[in-house]
This record gives sequence, structure tokens and C-alpha cells, in this order.
Amino acid sequence: MRMPALRRQHANLRFYGELNDFLPPGQRFLPLCHRFELPASVKDVFESIGIPHPEVELILINGTPVGFRHLVHDGDRVSVYPAFRALDLSPIPRLRPPLRVHRFVLDAHLGRLATGLRVLGFDAAYESDGEDKELARISHEQQRILLTRDRGLLKRSEVVYGYFVRSTEVKQQVTDVLRRFDLFAAAVPFQRCLRCNVPLHAVAKESILERLPPKTRQSYDEFRICPACQRIYWAGSHYEHLSRFVQEALARPV
Repeated sequence: MRMPALRRQHANLRFYGELNDFLPPGQRFLPLCHRFELPASVKDVFESIGIPHPEVELILINGTPVGFRHLVHDGDRVSVYPAFRALDLSPIPRLRPPLRVHRFVLDAHLGRLATGLRVLGFDAAYESDGEDKELARISHEQQRILLTRDRGLLKRSEVVYGYFVRSTEVKQQVTDVLRRFDLFAAAVPFQRCLRCNVPLHAVAKESILERLPPKTRQSYDEFRICPACQRIYWAGSHYEHLSRFVQEALARPV
């Protein structure tokens, strides 16, 4: 029995804002005539061009909001938008449930970003040998935002929340993540273990005296401890450097 031949059709696509980062320079901020084979979901169409679905916040087909599974038809006008920071989209059906708590999981190439987020108090899961399949599973099952510089990882179907990290410089990476998810006011610095990602507990100086260097015993009285790895934290010489990092990270860009 012969299968019916697939029909090649076209749709008129337009990508807005930072979604153009994923397009070749000559195609950015321009209408695109894209050919595809029926049937095709709108998610399949724009991901075939290189746009990871977690980066998309709103899709309009012929002016009507649609979901990822909506089928594209010949001649459709498709408008695809990134996250909005100043526009209330609450009257429009959402592509994904809103997050009540912003937690992260990062790929193996973003260890310094994970540390930066932990300094600011954010839950940032990270393993230097994390495999793509496991990262996608953690992101899905724990409702964590997947941070990566791998487009293919973001395109995995089980990934609901994610962000493609554009910069290679850690301070800019932190700022970009805070801006993308509007988290400047949510930071609570110096509350999380930089090694284990576990919230720190206050600890009495007397109970850890034997673990403190002599100068630290004389100069400091307030300490925190990680309940997982037992690492001790205090406002030592490193604190001034980290405080500058926090101040710069939380300075909202104009």
C-alpha cells in the first residue's frame, strides 16, 4: 500500500526581540518565507529554523494566540515572541504554567554561572559531568529552568523551562539570567553553600573553634555552616570581593 506523498507548503514567519539571536545575521528582524511539509506543528516549524521552544513566550498565527502543538497551514502568518518584561500577558493562554519558585539546573559548561547564582542565594543544581538526558530529566521532573549554551539540549521535548545563555562572561551571564526572569529583587546573597547548593545554617562559634584558623578565632564571631559538606563560612577577606560581585550583579541595567 503506497503512503500518500507529503505536500510542501509555506508559511510567513516573523521572529521578535532576542529570538533573532538564533537566526543568521542576514535573516534577523525580517519576514521569512519558510517551506515545510504537512502536517507540521508550529513548534516543529520554528525549531527547524533553530529557535528552541523554551525561549518562546507567545505565538500568534494569523493574529490568534496558539499553543506549541497547533498545526501550521499553507500561507499562515506566524509571529513568534520571546518573554515580555513590561507587557501583561495574563489574559492570553500561556504556553506553559508560570513558575512560583525559580530554581535552575545548569549544563556542564556553566559551572561559574552556577557559583554566581548560588552567591546570590538561588538554587542552582550543577554537576560537572551532567549528561544531556539527565539534565533534561531533572529540569522536567523538578520544574527547574535549564540554563545551557546548547540549542539541541533546549529543544528536547521534555524541557519546559529553559534559557539559552548568550554570553561567555560570567558577570554578564548572571545579569542576563536575572533580567530574563526578573529576579533582581529575589536575590538573598550569602545564604547558600557554593559547593553543595544547600542553604546555610547559623552556627555557634564555640562549637567550631577547633576548626578555625587562629586569626579567624580572634577576628570573627559570626559563622554559617553547610549541613551537607560541613564547610564553614564567615565574612573574611574573600567577602569584600564577593560583595562587589553581588553589588554589580544586582545593579539593574538601564
